[in-house]
Amino acid sequence: MAPPKKYPKSLRKKGALRTVARCYADVAAGQPKEYWNDACTVEWGAMEQYEVLQQLGKGKYGEVFEGIDLDAGARCVVKIMRPVKEQRLKREIKILRHVRGGPNIVTLVDLVRDPDTKTPCFVFELVEALPLRELQAVVSDLDVRSYMHQLLQALDFTHSRGIMHRDVKPANVLIDHSKRQLKLIDWGLADFYFPGKEYPVRVATRFYKGPELLLDIRDYDYSLDIWGVGCMLAAFLFKRQVFFRGEDEFDQLVRIAKVLGSEDLYRYADKYGVEVDPALVTAVGYRPRQPWRKFVTDDNRSLVTPEALDLLGKLLTYDHQARPTAAEAMAHPYFEPIRAGAAAAGGGA
Repeated sequence: MAPPKKYPKSLRKKGALRTVARCYADVAAGQPKEYWNDACTVEWGAMEQYEVLQQLGKGKYGEVFEGIDLDAGARCVVKIMRPVKEQRLKREIKILRHVRGGPNIVTLVDLVRDPDTKTPCFVFELVEALPLRELQAVVSDLDVRSYMHQLLQALDFTHSRGIMHRDVKPANVLIDHSKRQLKLIDWGLADFYFPGKEYPVRVATRFYKGPELLLDIRDYDYSLDIWGVGCMLAAFLFKRQVFFRGEDEFDQLVRIAKVLGSEDLYRYADKYGVEVDPALVTAVGYRPRQPWRKFVTDDNRSLVTPEALDLLGKLLTYDHQARPTAAEAMAHPYFEPIRAGAAAAGGGA
């Protein structure tokens, strides 16, 4: 067998089935171009207003620091951007403006730029988040339900604005466990959704890439974000740092097939006219679908319920068109305690 490739060399046949998002399909298309194009006016604030303190993390597009607003005396987060194309930078700014004020979405406080280097910086509210490993050690069943519901709320709002996040993963989901509060962050890979448009598949982080990306299905939609939610729910329920841990994009699809089975993978590929890489077929072979109960242990049993596994199976579905929308997922029986709690508090469903 040939050595594994970074990406499976799958090919989409001419005339293959094309799909349209089952919700919010025409939101961006129905707006004037000023809503979605990469042109926007930015009034940069003064960098001197903020003092950068300790580094919190770094990614492909920037470094993140804890900071302090010297005028207000408040702590904040300063994201110092790496050099990027102006088009990509302005798209992120425009998207941040569109989602600002949405439920469970981090608040953009300011846009500033170094007067000498012209390096742009984003200033956000500070979230006192726990690392995933520490969070997994303390969450209860109700906590997991609440956090997943909050994440779906954030995504439903995002999708209702015609925007795909395209990088749902634990590092971009900050949870302040003391406040039982979640915030969705990092819109660097986000984009506007248009029916029929083909998008790059080199988005999302490997462990959270949906099968559509790994099979080179480019007319994907908001359902890509739902796969990321499923991967996070699996990690919480089964107390794993990562549920599908592939060594590269090729191996990532193999790892998925080991759990979801090969038969449904090939059926999915055939439905959307994908000629699967022969090397991938050799690597996957025949794999029966694994029951979710196989991953239950004494350590995670308290988090696993029939409703949780039913929802997980719906989120982690090969066929992107068969996954629930964020709103449909929130209506699942798994979240009944969350809805009941909100109703009792007078907050409605």
